[in-house]
Amino acid sequence: MSFIEQVVLLVMDSAGVGALPDAHLYGDGGSNTLGNLARAVGGLNLPALSSLGLGHIAPIEGVPPVSHPAACYGKMAEKSAGKDTTTGHWEIAGIILEKPFPTYPHGFPPDVIQALTERIGSPVLGNKPASGTEIIAELGAEHMRTGYPIVYTSADSVLQIAAHEEIIPLPRLYEICQIAREIMTGEHAVGRVIARPFTGQPGSFQRTPHRHDYSLRPPRPHLLHLLKEAGLAVQAVGKINDIFAGDGITASHPTKSNAEGMEKTLACLQEHRRGLVFTNLVEFDMLYGHRNDPPGYARALEELDRFLPHLLAALTEKELLIITADHGCDPTTRSTDHSREYVPLLVYGPALRRGVDLGTRQSFADIAATVGEIFQINLPAGTSFAASIGAV
Repeated sequence: MSFIEQVVLLVMDSAGVGALPDAHLYGDGGSNTLGNLARAVGGLNLPALSSLGLGHIAPIEGVPPVSHPAACYGKMAEKSAGKDTTTGHWEIAGIILEKPFPTYPHGFPPDVIQALTERIGSPVLGNKPASGTEIIAELGAEHMRTGYPIVYTSADSVLQIAAHEEIIPLPRLYEICQIAREIMTGEHAVGRVIARPFTGQPGSFQRTPHRHDYSLRPPRPHLLHLLKEAGLAVQAVGKINDIFAGDGITASHPTKSNAEGMEKTLACLQEHRRGLVFTNLVEFDMLYGHRNDPPGYARALEELDRFLPHLLAALTEKELLIITADHGCDPTTRSTDHSREYVPLLVYGPALRRGVDLGTRQSFADIAATVGEIFQINLPAGTSFAASIGAV
């Protein structure tokens, strides 16, 4: 039986640490989000993450190995097929997907578009893979003139709908996305339908923080659902509630920025409720990885690093912190999409062992198995490292 009463699970969205052996099958050979961006900016300044042992996981310029890492450390391979947000987070929660979600490199088929236009009573613009910022720059003016929503996708399993908030108000955009979610089932069951509102005028459009994700309901059993079923708290910070379609969540705390996500994580931790605090910090991916912006990505990492000492200081001997990622999104490659990479694993608690090399884990689901063992819940996937870190 474990003495741990609360686990904080912090996902640095897209902070991969090197290409997986099968990355070339996804067009991601050579991707290394943290390693490549560190070289691109002349080194990262991450003293807190360095002290935990980040430099022991992979070569990262500016983040050397330290003599006595404060955390246990390792890296994890994704066992599921795919490299998207939903797949990564679901695997962290113990769900292994043998078949990847459908993707649409040539846009959505006519039957999907016809069903959508008939249901919403309007034609649509776009229907192709595109960067979110580029497609609103390309089609935003026509959207404002016609009132037609912009439909697009990416290399990930997503159907995204962009609309100007003054042309299609948020409630109507969300309604359109819910209709799209109903349509995208069966063979077209994409991981997420995403509302992408924006404002501004042609030449200066800006996406707003009012994004909303409509995910598939995850198959059971999974960690969050089982924790809630056992009467434990599952507090979701950021887009975690969206990723799991609310399943297994006892309290949701949406955020508009990494900074807000950090503060809400700290607030949840300080409540000292028995269970899990599950946080996604999306800006690494959304603002910097997808936009191929190494300096911005570096600044966001350094912002997290400045916050971490406050989070670490708030941990009691009955709590532990796990820091990881869900995939890569290398901002130094030509691609603007996710990359199939290993993700870092840092595990710290005041009463836990320090400096234990957890090696290369064969699945993200090892986190679910570990948290499950701590709370005496059995998960069907993953190998627990709770004993290795001294949590049981």
